[in-house]
Amino acid sequence: MNASAVVTLWSTSIGKKAVMAVTGFILVGFVIGHMLGNLKIYYGEEKFNAYALWLREVGSPALGHEQFLWLVRLILLTATVLHIVAAVQLTQMSYAARPLGYGEWKAIQATYASRTMRWGGVIITLFVIYHLLHFTFGAVGFAPGQFKPLSVYRNVVIGFSVWYVSAIYIAAMVALGLHMYHGVWSMFQTLGLTTENASRLYRALATVSSVIVVLGNISVPITVLAGLIT
Repeated sequence: MNASAVVTLWSTSIGKKAVMAVTGFILVGFVIGHMLGNLKIYYGEEKFNAYALWLREVGSPALGHEQFLWLVRLILLTATVLHIVAAVQLTQMSYAARPLGYGEWKAIQATYASRTMRWGGVIITLFVIYHLLHFTFGAVGFAPGQFKPLSVYRNVVIGFSVWYVSAIYIAAMVALGLHMYHGVWSMFQTLGLTTENASRLYRALATVSSVIVVLGNISVPITVLAGLIT
């Protein structure tokens, strides 16, 4: 496909939905992988820190320290930007096609997750920024000297020991779960993989994947607050 064809496809709602589906697939894959990595904290401090160190050394010696990690971050950033831009432009196209709006609107088939997709996206974006500032750079959420660059385990325990920080994370994970549920289902629809027989299967997959991610992620701050991880 040449450049002009790509531009033409991008200008259509179908093209933007396809971009959202593909980038959504990339982001969901990362979210699941990140959650599985987070659960390694239950193996103890030594193994969790070893896992964090391994992430920084993937591809060595061909790749330098954290080069693979920054490559992944660049891919995720690109996918996130494309996902957000496509979503915003689809919203603008929807408003342009219906400038006067409905006289009376009722949510007949729309779920709560689908009705809150836009706000959920905003919440998740703000949370990702906070999350990076918190656990990656140690710029927020830690008193002077508390952030330990060489011990991710200690940072997680110290960070989640503050109840309102844990509350922020738990609320963000609920928003992520709702966003994932509708997003995973919509992804199959956009890519044309849904049939009448497969519809229930994809709904179940969307439900199970979002619930597992939410429960897996919120289990960490909850167990820290409960004193089960110290």
